[in-house]
Amino acid sequence: MPGGQRTVIRRHRSEAGHSDEEITSPRSGLLTERVAESTTDSLTLEQERGPFASYRRVLRRDGDHWEERTDYRLEIPWFGWLFAIPVRRWIGRRSPERRLWWAPPEALDQRQILVLGLLAAASMTSAFVNTIFTQTVAFAADDFGVGNTGIGVAGSIVRAGILITIPLAVAADRIGRRRVITTVAWAAPLITALGAIAPSFEWLVASQAVGRPLGLALDFLIAVVAVEEMPRGSRAYAVALLAMASGLGAGIAVGALPLTDLGDGGWRLVYVVTLIWLVVAVDIARRLPETRRFSRDHTVAPPLDRGRFIALGVIAIGINLFVAPASFFQNRYLDEIRDLSGSTIALFTLTTSTPAALGLVVGGQLADRRGRRGLIALTLPVATAGIWTSFSVGGSAMWVSAFAGGFLGGIAYPALAVYRAELFPTGNRGRAAGLLTVLALLGGIGGLLAAGTLLDSGWSYARVMGVLTAGQLVVVHVVWRYLPETARRDLDELNPVDALSPPASTQ
Repeated sequence: MPGGQRTVIRRHRSEAGHSDEEITSPRSGLLTERVAESTTDSLTLEQERGPFASYRRVLRRDGDHWEERTDYRLEIPWFGWLFAIPVRRWIGRRSPERRLWWAPPEALDQRQILVLGLLAAASMTSAFVNTIFTQTVAFAADDFGVGNTGIGVAGSIVRAGILITIPLAVAADRIGRRRVITTVAWAAPLITALGAIAPSFEWLVASQAVGRPLGLALDFLIAVVAVEEMPRGSRAYAVALLAMASGLGAGIAVGALPLTDLGDGGWRLVYVVTLIWLVVAVDIARRLPETRRFSRDHTVAPPLDRGRFIALGVIAIGINLFVAPASFFQNRYLDEIRDLSGSTIALFTLTTSTPAALGLVVGGQLADRRGRRGLIALTLPVATAGIWTSFSVGGSAMWVSAFAGGFLGGIAYPALAVYRAELFPTGNRGRAAGLLTVLALLGGIGGLLAAGTLLDSGWSYARVMGVLTAGQLVVVHVVWRYLPETARRDLDELNPVDALSPPASTQ
């Protein structure tokens, strides 16, 4: 919510089904109240723990009524407008303790709200940088006279640039998350924007082979900070919100594509748009604190838990072995097999992708409240079946199955994503996240190569995607068999190496 004091005034009739005790009891949920002052006819409550920069609720008796006045200020970087109305409505409720679908399962404090808002803005930067080359490469190739083979090679080279993220991951464990994130938040848009002045296709590919991996590094370091800073009961919720912000950033990249219609070199203007994310870099440099977990004494570069890393590596590969080709070949399938027009394909994508965002909200809540393992085991196979079915049937069944697959996949995502940072100690959390990102990319490349080869050999889309679903089944087995349940558990409990250091105040 934008800065500035807000006031909500209500009048409660004591005999209208609400006792004095119900009206005057300290609230819990979005925040925890404490009694600051109490007399016979008045009560003042203030925030004990919660997200508000300032908060004061005053109740005064007026005959058979209680007059309630709440003054508060909630400062959420970048996304305050999104929560302004829900927060105001919550404050005005007679029974505010009712569970809120949009609020974190465990209340955040003011610092955590600041960090989460900044990370969400950085997620938009990361997603934009990671999306722009894929969206513009065809236009640039036409401008430079490059064919399909050149486009394929360019895509491989840009993906291979992921190797430069490993030193950044190690540096984040050595010198701190804030310094590396700030550096990457500046470098990623600046280097990516060089595509606007590329004198040749080779120079464009070279710039994006650096810029895109920087965006990926920013992405996994954001997840590390989120896990380290959020309370134990809201880590998956935070990951879900960051994923939604990431989707918005990718959407902005897609929304900039009409600039390509301005002429042969119109694609260059899309790269110029990248410079808007320097505003986010300025804000991060000014306000993002170092995580409290990294700032405290901790073991530097402890041995990597091989069992956990192998399990998560198999999960990263297995997931992307199916997801990457399913998303990459979707439009081609709709065009070649189902003979849909461009506008209908766009409508299909919008209709089936939007539920994924709703699934993220549901999944973040469930993963924190009910647990990760059971949620993944229940939703991931059904989501996979839905996506596979959308490659097997036509008509309304195709739309419904894709819708269901996207929604359930969104539910599974927060539980899967939060594991990457939860299962490693502070001293190697960044390194593990970076290496797992590399493995995820390799899984995607393997899936794309396998799918392309099989399709060219005459296999149907349904048969190809059916084979690749095996990776998803392996993921469910590994999660259920080899990963611990991490919901509502302290990071120190999950990583005994960190427990040897002074306890973190927010975990």
